[in-house]
Amino acid sequence: MSQKGKHLMSNETLLNGESKNVEYKLLPPSRSINYTKTAVAFANGQGGCLVFGVEDQTLRVVGIAEDKVFTVMDSISDAIVNSCEPLIIPDITMHDVNGKTVIVAEIAPGLQRPYHIKSLGQEQGTFVRVAGTTRQADQPTIRELTIEGSSRSFDQVQYLGLSITEEDIEALCASLTKTAKDNAEDPSKVKTVTEKQLLQWGVLAEQDGQLVPTNAYAILTGNEAVRSVVQCGVFKGTTKAVFVDRREFAGTPQELIEESYQYVLRNIHMGARFKGVYRQDVYEIPPDAVRELIVNAIVHRSYIDHSSIQIAIYDDRLEITSPGRLPMGQTIERMKQGYSKIRNEALASAFEYMGYIEHWGSGILRVMQEVRDAGLPEPEFLGGDTDLRINIYRNGSETGSDDGIVTGLRRDSLSGDGIVTGLRRDSLSDDGIVEGTTSKMNAAPNAAIAVLPSQKERILDALRKNASISISDAIRILGVQERQAQRILKSLIEEGSAVKIGAARATRYAEAKKRTEPYE
Repeated sequence: MSQKGKHLMSNETLLNGESKNVEYKLLPPSRSINYTKTAVAFANGQGGCLVFGVEDQTLRVVGIAEDKVFTVMDSISDAIVNSCEPLIIPDITMHDVNGKTVIVAEIAPGLQRPYHIKSLGQEQGTFVRVAGTTRQADQPTIRELTIEGSSRSFDQVQYLGLSITEEDIEALCASLTKTAKDNAEDPSKVKTVTEKQLLQWGVLAEQDGQLVPTNAYAILTGNEAVRSVVQCGVFKGTTKAVFVDRREFAGTPQELIEESYQYVLRNIHMGARFKGVYRQDVYEIPPDAVRELIVNAIVHRSYIDHSSIQIAIYDDRLEITSPGRLPMGQTIERMKQGYSKIRNEALASAFEYMGYIEHWGSGILRVMQEVRDAGLPEPEFLGGDTDLRINIYRNGSETGSDDGIVTGLRRDSLSGDGIVTGLRRDSLSDDGIVEGTTSKMNAAPNAAIAVLPSQKERILDALRKNASISISDAIRILGVQERQAQRILKSLIEEGSAVKIGAARATRYAEAKKRTEPYE
């Protein structure tokens, strides 16, 4: 038990507030289970710190009495060591904060999962962190933790009760080979999948000299023994209150990818970029990014969790939700940096062979870059405790854009050969922007460009630090196009957080409480 040192938490970050990795206690509670269950949750997750001597709501530092510090440290250590199974050994340190002593018990991520409270048993005593709180784990989560603790991959575990024949194996080999050739630039270079390859990947296993199917085999063949469903829906507005359309897809991963991908493309806007007399189709969300996110959801989801992958299309965003907490060692921050953590080893190998995965860890980075290149807000990553949700915000329904792209076209506004209907050459300006387009082209006239809370907060921060800013300043701060910056500023004005000063080229924006000139 150390008294000093650098660990997960330094004095600088000690009072940043409770999170999935931090929990405050004013004093060690009389019933130690009030904090030992959080120690269990930290060990079952990414690790974390219990901070004693700080009030959780106000972050007021009360401290631990000088004459009781070492006694309290010993009691915390004993409670965690004696109450938790497998053994959890906390690293307990003292911190001086404003002249008061605070005790920090650091819990490292555990490798022998699932951890639980001995007296409650595994079923009732396993806890995890969800949105900064400690919660009892459900059965799918306990099974997931058990798989992690055994260093196995769920999809490589034998599926009991499912029998297969040589013909079944040959059919799967043929299906995977066909998909790989369809996705390859040069099909002649694709090697045929063999029984030996399936065994090496973990799609098949060997028992008593016989080949037996694993969970990956059931998934790759679309067998209902392992639930693999994608639910797709279009909603009016920005919530799920009003359905416009819904579909549910089941089958092999290849079928799920293609059907879900086509569903999204049918229900988002399509535009056109004109170069001279030539026309290029442009979707409002890059198709490659859509496909990449669907592939990621299918290959990296938890198949222990019986929930479905959900793809929801709202007026302002595309939302893809994949069931299951992030794999051990993975975080949203690391994922966005290109770090790859494979949950389903056999599926990942099969997907790589079929050409759905190029380079490990590059998929999310490509999605982020493609979305930025399309002039859209950066994708939003949410959750990770029970599922992972990724939002790509849409760019509204304008019929002309700054770079000569016609937006706001739906797939159903195209003729059978993919040509925009109802457009004449004389409806184009010299730079290729459609003018005078009809309402038929405007599939969602009331849809607005997404304004993210994080974007508004960045502008507000700039307004607090400066007397005023210009539209050019806002564009530089946000890294967006002028039209989007104008919408964000307008949103802040409408909610009373900012004011507009001056007019035309002299227009500037200031924080509402810092008004220095008459409002317009």
